[in-house]
Amino acid sequence: MSEFRIEHIALYVNDLEGAKEFFEKYFGAKSNEKYHNIKTGFQSYFLSFNGGARLEIMSKPDVADVDKALTKTGYAHLAFSVGRRENVDKLTEQLKSDGYSVISGPRETGDGYYESCIMGFENNLIELTE
Repeated sequence: MSEFRIEHIALYVNDLEGAKEFFEKYFGAKSNEKYHNIKTGFQSYFLSFNGGARLEIMSKPDVADVDKALTKTGYAHLAFSVGRRENVDKLTEQLKSDGYSVISGPRETGDGYYESCIMGFENNLIELTE
């Protein structure tokens, strides 16, 4: 059997350019060229992060924009390791200063993580870990 790895995670957004700027500014994402399917209106970027993780951000005119409950079934959050506790603290404060809501932390969790949770771009939960 082949070795499995997650190739990428995909996220629909309303503001494709704003989402791209958010991940570039706060998480050092590197973007490819925008893909645009003229027939369907679908547009996307692949964002690459240190360590090899990739996030595809996508938009399409007819995608439903539903409320994002904090706790729900399905995908819960994106987690970014920022290297050290001090970096968790610093980025949490920067995001807070820039108007994003801090949901929890920074704190040490019962399972040994040092983390904070931020309601990020378009109310998608972002977890910062050391």
